[in-house]
Amino acid sequence: MRKGIVRLLLSVISVLGFAMAAHAQLSEPVRWSYKVEALPNAEARIRIVATVEPGWHLYSQYNTEGITQQTVFTYEKSAHYALVGKTTEPKYAELTDEFGTERYFETSPVVFTQKIKVLDEKDFKISLSIDAQSCTEGKCVMVGTELEIPVKGVPQAAPENGAEVGEAVMDSAAEVSEATEAIGEAETVAVAETENGEAKRISLWTVFFIALGAGLLTLLTPCVFPLIPMTINFFMHGNDGDRNKGMQQAWLFGGSIVFIYVVLGVLLALVFGPKVMYLLGTHWIPNLIFFVVFIFFALSFFGLFEITLPSWMVNKSDAKADMGGWIAPFFIALTTVLVSFSCTGPILGAALVGLCTSGTDRLIPLLSMLGFGIGFAAPFTLLAMFPSVLTKWKSGGWLNTVKVVFAFLELAFGLKFLSMADLYCGWHILDREVYLALWIVIFALLGFYLLGKLRFHGDSEVKEVSVLRLFLAILTFSFTLYMLPGMFGAPLNAISGFIPPMSTQDFDINRLVIEQSKAATVGTGNQTVSLLPADRKYADELEVPAGFEAFFDLDEAKAYAKKVNKPIFIDFTGKTCANCRKMEQYVWSDPEVTRLLQQEFVMCSLYADAKNRLPDSEWVKDAKGRYVKTLGQKNIQYQETYFNINAQPYYVLMDADGKVLTKQNHQYDKNVQHFIDFLTEGLENYRQKSSL
Repeated sequence: MRKGIVRLLLSVISVLGFAMAAHAQLSEPVRWSYKVEALPNAEARIRIVATVEPGWHLYSQYNTEGITQQTVFTYEKSAHYALVGKTTEPKYAELTDEFGTERYFETSPVVFTQKIKVLDEKDFKISLSIDAQSCTEGKCVMVGTELEIPVKGVPQAAPENGAEVGEAVMDSAAEVSEATEAIGEAETVAVAETENGEAKRISLWTVFFIALGAGLLTLLTPCVFPLIPMTINFFMHGNDGDRNKGMQQAWLFGGSIVFIYVVLGVLLALVFGPKVMYLLGTHWIPNLIFFVVFIFFALSFFGLFEITLPSWMVNKSDAKADMGGWIAPFFIALTTVLVSFSCTGPILGAALVGLCTSGTDRLIPLLSMLGFGIGFAAPFTLLAMFPSVLTKWKSGGWLNTVKVVFAFLELAFGLKFLSMADLYCGWHILDREVYLALWIVIFALLGFYLLGKLRFHGDSEVKEVSVLRLFLAILTFSFTLYMLPGMFGAPLNAISGFIPPMSTQDFDINRLVIEQSKAATVGTGNQTVSLLPADRKYADELEVPAGFEAFFDLDEAKAYAKKVNKPIFIDFTGKTCANCRKMEQYVWSDPEVTRLLQQEFVMCSLYADAKNRLPDSEWVKDAKGRYVKTLGQKNIQYQETYFNINAQPYYVLMDADGKVLTKQNHQYDKNVQHFIDFLTEGLENYRQKSSL
């Protein structure tokens, strides 16, 4: 009797343990909640709160389309309320790799805010649908939900132009204020992915030091370098031989330069709020403007024309400097800034645009200008302290060489902004191979210039190549050769953040090899790999990587697998699953993996985020009693029901009857051999079963 009770308890514990282990595989990294706050003037504020588990990331509404799922809020139209502006969100971080730029939130909870105008005296509910995705290392999960948000009516509230008011947008001042409130006080960081895939933080201190370096670089330009001895000479000899007074005025001169740039930085910080920062980095209009500006500056540096400020501005500042006294250093500083603008403008513009478009913090333009001002002023101030150093400095043709090198770099990096505009609008005029071809030509010409094979206006003849020129030319030509394989589809991970994504590459030799391998024979016969039926479901809307063919409906895949006597490779994936794209690029592209998938399996890709609406006859209810109406919801429900997991990518091998062929299914793992072992195990088990 006791033994029977013990066995029963052990059985119950085993069943519960299995159920708990199975349930543990179902990831629910984001939990949604809301709070409604009444406001004056018959308005209300809805705070939509996403509580994200540690180690997981939720993505911004402004995430790059096609990389990971943007967080999308869809409010059901109603005569009871009207939307006021757009849903605001807190600051996001950025991560850039060869697949593009992801914008995600680093801290939890993530609070989204939406203002509404209440148009009804009675209480009502707002139906809100949220589409979202959360990812961690190796897997992504769709975390969308539907909310019914109760809102109290407002006495004497009346519709204003009906539901159409819901389409109105707040005026810019109110919108910026709301965005600022939602953003909070956390420090902005930009994130760049290193080669091993780890996130690398770029803090505001880094922004400062980059700008500081840009300011120091201006010393080597022909507009600034000649000003140093003239300016220092004024301070050392224009004060009745009083060197201490000259030193004090030199410090005042340097501080005035920094002050001028900081004032400009404050103005930029006030103008470039968070939303403007995002606009600068993504919208095609500012990116196109930046491209034109960079080309304009590059042509100036090449010597086509000189950029100068209005003479009246320079003359007026110079006249004030002649007044002498302690006010003179300030106006000398102002004159120096104005006179050197033709050389500092392009460098300052490049640094400021690059830094301001890399984040959403108002401090970025301020710190950029502060760092640039200190870098620009430091040589003048320090050389006033040690004037004997000036005797060792010689100007000459090398200054024009530095200017021309800057011109080539401005030309190359200007293309980055044209590429951003091109991607935004889908023009396809600067696809990846076109962009690389231009960079290859630009840097090759730079290499020839460094060797003295090209000359521009103001250049002196290069009779012999210095060691520095030689090493710079070697680096330039090496970089040029590094980019050449990219013309044929090589990933070029070192510069992936500066070039268009691989998806824009028209000519990809790896893709051509994969497509050609479709015609490879099976075994020793002449039979070729069969092409799948052209009329399979969703084939005109969904796709798999070039060189592969797949079904997008499991029932169709099972029927076809039974017909051709092959096992099924099920790929639980998503259009916006970055980890899925990494598996496809790094693992599926292996020749042996490609051969196995193409020739030995019937592939079936089940998209978790497919929005294709199912016919009414295929609607079913999920575990929460809600109707499953889209293909993506159907695929997720199938994955959860039969495999107790809802993350992508996820790979299953089964036969036409739905029986799994491996001991364990496969998840995210960029080890190619592990994937080959997984496919081989399933194939061998299928063949053994078929031979019985």
